[in-house]
Amino acid sequence: MSAEAHDHDHGHDHEHEHHHKDTFITKYIFSIDHKMIAKQYLITGIVMGVIGIAMSLLFRMQLAWPEESFKIFNVLLGDKFAPDGVMANDIYLALVTIHGTIMVFFVLTAGLSGTFSNLLIPLQIGARDMASGFMNMISYWLFFLSAVVMLCSLFVEAGPASAGWTIYPPLSALPQAIPGSGTGMTLWLVSMAIFIASSLMGSLNYIVTVLNLRTKGMSMTRLPLTIWTFFVTAIIGVISFPVLLSAALLLIFDRSFGTSFFLSDIYIAGEVLHYQGGSPVLFEHLFWFLGHPEVYIVILPAMGLVSEIMATNSRKPIFGYRAMIMSVLAIAFLSTIVWGHHMFISGMNPFLGSVFTFTTLLIAIPSAVKAFNWITTLWKGNLQFNPAMLFSIGMVSTFITGGLTGIILGDSTLDINVHDTYFVIAHFHLVMGISALYGMFAGIYHWFPKMYGRMLNKNLGYIHFWITAVCAYGVFFPMHFIGLAGLPRRYYTNTNFPLFDDLQNVNVLITTFALVGGAFQLVFLYNFFVSIFYGKKAVQNPWRSTTLEWTTPVEHIHGNWPGEIPHVYRWPYDYSNPNHDVDFVPQNVPMKEGEQVLHH
Repeated sequence: MSAEAHDHDHGHDHEHEHHHKDTFITKYIFSIDHKMIAKQYLITGIVMGVIGIAMSLLFRMQLAWPEESFKIFNVLLGDKFAPDGVMANDIYLALVTIHGTIMVFFVLTAGLSGTFSNLLIPLQIGARDMASGFMNMISYWLFFLSAVVMLCSLFVEAGPASAGWTIYPPLSALPQAIPGSGTGMTLWLVSMAIFIASSLMGSLNYIVTVLNLRTKGMSMTRLPLTIWTFFVTAIIGVISFPVLLSAALLLIFDRSFGTSFFLSDIYIAGEVLHYQGGSPVLFEHLFWFLGHPEVYIVILPAMGLVSEIMATNSRKPIFGYRAMIMSVLAIAFLSTIVWGHHMFISGMNPFLGSVFTFTTLLIAIPSAVKAFNWITTLWKGNLQFNPAMLFSIGMVSTFITGGLTGIILGDSTLDINVHDTYFVIAHFHLVMGISALYGMFAGIYHWFPKMYGRMLNKNLGYIHFWITAVCAYGVFFPMHFIGLAGLPRRYYTNTNFPLFDDLQNVNVLITTFALVGGAFQLVFLYNFFVSIFYGKKAVQNPWRSTTLEWTTPVEHIHGNWPGEIPHVYRWPYDYSNPNHDVDFVPQNVPMKEGEQVLHH
């Protein structure tokens, strides 16, 4: 109790101090309030998302109409990379590389973990703030710095990194290999090192906050599923991100200090280089030891958000609460022992390949548990089809359709036939990219009133969802077929191969869907930024939800609750409880005499 009282007083001191001394800089820039830091992550993620999507539209235009002249290429890429409006092959590889990097790390990781972990962890567990507000602020500014360094690499003379977002050596290890292996590659590595430092600081903060700052009565089995997914995501990050950091540092040594960790017996233009003894496959192991858990670092928070939104908008308890927690823990464990399925054609021992096949197929079980539980949560519910709910249902759809193709890619025998084709792109964009984006959009539509005190325009939300849903499938569904036909990924043009001539029309179709879908994200941007200032004012609990964040006042205060922190008496999904007249019972409502705890 004394620690709680101390925390309570500490929160009031903060609130009092901020009330008098807040300036623009302390409130909006160098803020230590978790709610403001969440907004900073979200706005940065949206800006990076616009850049990442714009890059994808540029290279999709190149693939649909190869060697055509487009004025926009010349305007955006300059005479060097788009002479006479025709895209050069060097910049094509760079766009693919930076698009992948931005979307995976700077949009999905920041937009989900950075935004919603910061916003919801203190609010949903009943804490005044994060365990360390200062460390939280530092983690955001390191993230911002890494984003700036990554964008700076776009403006170096030889162009940004061009070795793919996986930056395999030797292309990434030899500055003289291709133009995109020079300064742009070095900046990429520096940016990622800073990003990993940011991610680790954030993750440690999230873990400590969940373990130590829960309010009275908030046991681990009364935590909302959002908090469970953020907590487990942070643990995966702490385990796997340092491995990528070590790979990046060793790669910097190879590039700048003459070492040979990842290089062996290299010839360039007939010249024998002095490197020997290293192994590029070692880099693949180090990279994918983070790279595969990163998929779950991105998708798990989306799963948590979707679970919360579905229960709220179905007006019934989440189905299989404990099974959901167990499946999150199982996914977290299995995600760290499946990285080898990215390397089936790297000369891996067939027995080791069979081990990775087994562990990869095993991860389908907890994933299926989640999918079935979402569907049974919807079953016979009183469904409220607002934009957040539609994006949540869309996420379940893309997660299932994208996940099914993962069974093919996880099997070493089948994977060899479609490895490095558009089939792989279709799979991971659906299961990770689009699913995570849908989770992020669902979270924004649902918690926007909590962040900004105003409501988003529902009709614009419907337009945004339906156009995005149609275009996302329009882009990635046909890719499965051109992948099965053997079309390789990352090729600047396919016109050199008569074998693929018949597939060109499909590329045009995909690009048309991509351009329409990309354009309609402007509807979301308009809705988001206009609603911050002019949206309809939100009531305290607009969705009639049970979790603690809706018990705080609409007007933000540093410390979250003006008086005592509420105590928790029940689990977070008390919807349509037969013991009560209303169809939702907040967690801070005491149990009635003789009321049974609902089974979960």
